[in-house]
Amino acid sequence: MAEPAEAFAVSGGSISRCYRVPSSRGPLFVKLNHAADVVMFEAEVEGLEALRGAHSLAIPAVYSVGRVNETAYLFLEWLDLESKSTPAERALGRGLARQHRISNDRFGWARDNVIGPTRQPNNQTEDWVAFLRDQRLGFQLVLAAKNGLPRAQREASVELLAGLDRFFDGDLPAPSLLHGDLWSGNWGATASGVPYVFDPAVYFGDREADLAMTRLFGGFGHEFYAAYLAEWPLPPGWQRRVDLYNLYHLLNHFNLFGGGYLPQIAGLLARLAR
Repeated sequence: MAEPAEAFAVSGGSISRCYRVPSSRGPLFVKLNHAADVVMFEAEVEGLEALRGAHSLAIPAVYSVGRVNETAYLFLEWLDLESKSTPAERALGRGLARQHRISNDRFGWARDNVIGPTRQPNNQTEDWVAFLRDQRLGFQLVLAAKNGLPRAQREASVELLAGLDRFFDGDLPAPSLLHGDLWSGNWGATASGVPYVFDPAVYFGDREADLAMTRLFGGFGHEFYAAYLAEWPLPPGWQRRVDLYNLYHLLNHFNLFGGGYLPQIAGLLARLAR
């Protein structure tokens, strides 16, 4: 894959090569990957447009997506991001709660997408527990078993999946429009304090799953949570579901990056068993 002319390489994750490229409409953020990954870029565009349609948070504009010869490309609006201020965190919390108000009659999404480079199945269903068991945790656990997840964690996972209902006490969530990969690296703020979100892995799911991920790697302050809860309080029992939802992301990291995540996985499974 050749580098674009007059491009400056920038950080943008470990999946694609990323550049700042000048253009007649201003600088662009350009992602390049292998031609087969155009499907991944197309799913990202669909997710960005779905989030834009929620009219709750700022989303970078999409200019072009496609492939040329052996290269897939995605051209996005370049964002000049600054330090994340307290007002920006408050606006992010309020906006995310409003985004989560966008609902659907089923969980999932109209197409599969990716979480990082891993396929994320999204077959639609009205049953949240079945979706979480089969298309989130169960899917990652099959991959983890192939990637060397120890027997103790495999057995604990089987027991966990068999008893998922107990985490909801019969009070199941409504489908909410989720970002799907909401860690601190996937949002930023402009100098004027406008929060932007990007790199989504969208689907309709329990809104607590988005909030749980914000706690997994840190980077979200008190004001973010206070603003979210002021806009839309969480139901009782949400605290015990944080580990449940974050197990999905830790399993994905184990599958992508190896055994360094095993202690966290073992710790989560031990807490979830209690």
